[in-house]
Amino acid sequence: MANPIEALAAGDAAAVTVSDSTVVAFDAVYVGGIGNVALRTVRGSTVTFVGVPAGTILPVRCDRVMSTNTTATSLLGLQY
Repeated sequence: MANPIEALAAGDAAAVTVSDSTVVAFDAVYVGGIGNVALRTVRGSTVTFVGVPAGTILPVRCDRVMSTNTTATSLLGLQY
């Protein structure tokens, strides 16, 4: 997969590959399959959203979608 920072332009989306070290640039994350979503905000806080229902958009700017503690599936990174 191409580097998400380079690949996404305003109004774009890309499949998320969860990683504790890969830097991304998303304004929001769409959750396609129920579960937990752990991410690091652009200010450096690591948070875990627990039991996120399928079809939810998490409107949080993040620079990582963490593999540790993320159980949700079919994630898409959104850039506004």
